Amino acid sequence: QVQLVESGGGLVQAGGSLRLSCTASGRAFSTYAMGWFRQAAGKEREFVAVITRSGGSTNYAGSVKGRFTISRDNAKNTVYLQMNSLKPEDTAVYYCTASQTSGVPLTTGRYDYWGQGTQVTVSS
Repeated sequence: QVQLVESGGGLVQAGGSLRLSCTASGRAFSTYAMGWFRQAAGKEREFVAVITRSGGSTNYAGSVKGRFTISRDNAKNTVYLQMNSLKPEDTAVYYCTASQTSGVPLTTGRYDYWGQGTQVTVSS
């Protein structure tokens, strides 16, 4: 069992930055691929970014590529999402998630554990 706790959300103006953190409890953090998804009001949850177990590979949604960076520190059981050049359309609840599958999971069905989410609001 893995428990995920996100932090770092908040209100920011367009063009600003935020860094989200997600800390996992339990052992074997390094055996999970870690991802970030987001869900805006009235919309479906969508993929944002993923990082493989070792941190050697990442993948991003087209809408955030070049602006967001996912990273992880396996010694601290933590995954990060650095968000720069934020836009109002980035407003959503951001969820941290862990997957036991190998490779680069891109869909919600491939993830096993989810955090409670943290709100990110970008004002124009």
